[in-house]
Amino acid sequence: MPKPSPQRDGFHPAASWEVLRLRAKLLRRIREFFDQRGFLEVETPLLSADTVVDRHLDPFGVEIAGEGGGTATAGLQPRWLQTSPEFAMKRLLAAGGEAIYQITRAFRQGEVGRLHNPEFTIVEWYRVGDSMAAGIDLLGELAVELLECPPPEVATYRDVFREHLSLDPLTAETAELEQAARRRLPAVPESFAPDDRDGRLDLLLTECIQPHLGRGRPVIVCDYPVSQAALAMVRPTDPPVAARFELFAEGLELANGYLELLDAAVLRDRMKSANQWRLRDGKTALPESNRLLAAMEAGLPRCVGVALGFDRVVMLRAGENDIRRVMAFPFDIA
Repeated sequence: MPKPSPQRDGFHPAASWEVLRLRAKLLRRIREFFDQRGFLEVETPLLSADTVVDRHLDPFGVEIAGEGGGTATAGLQPRWLQTSPEFAMKRLLAAGGEAIYQITRAFRQGEVGRLHNPEFTIVEWYRVGDSMAAGIDLLGELAVELLECPPPEVATYRDVFREHLSLDPLTAETAELEQAARRRLPAVPESFAPDDRDGRLDLLLTECIQPHLGRGRPVIVCDYPVSQAALAMVRPTDPPVAARFELFAEGLELANGYLELLDAAVLRDRMKSANQWRLRDGKTALPESNRLLAAMEAGLPRCVGVALGFDRVVMLRAGENDIRRVMAFPFDIA
């Protein structure tokens, strides 16, 4: 007799035992993959005084009682559940780490749906001395190991826009991007600011290009617009591009990697800009002071870092189209 669904009985997991065993198998493969390459597994706090400052990432804020406990408001300390372990892992690199990885939980507000859960499993790794090409190669090797697929092809951000939209995303004017979106989509958000070029690029990529990426063979897209560098270096090409790359398979974004930014002054400027956009978007600003800045000033070594959404990998391997089907207790039954 089949077991009742979690919606009916209130306690059964959303994922089958077959899928939970697959998760465990893939976690073992990840650890074997990095161990064989000399990476050290590390752990960093889920709760921190610091948080990534990004226009689109919304962390959960938490107030923690100070030493001695108590519930008096005056004694509460603000902390953030991490949207990724990036800041703390880079502090480890600045303190002498060379090749490190972590499998942990990450938390992001407002991300609930077929491809998102507010709490999810992230795999993140950094290796000192790597070039962007070496970082792309390592990500490709891991993709082959986990997805049991052919080695990913590599294409530039410019390539995929030209192929699917006959549009150059690095030089097109904002009005041209708006026109392209209106020609191809049933509706374009009216909330876009007139100068929000990246918002329109993201819309075109997500709605018109991404569904076609990595079909049959994964693809790693690299060389994003400078305005989307986040915490990546800028490559002095013509025009300049961000040293950033992303893995796509079967229309899903699986991983995001950078040749990491090393300049603390540039990071300050980028965080300030991100907060300005957050305020324009109706969000609250996030703290721009953090311990990563001190680590970068002390000397963050040249490195490549990548974050992989593990649950989406499990989705692909399990043949599921909803992230909730590969988690024991997703948000709606947690």
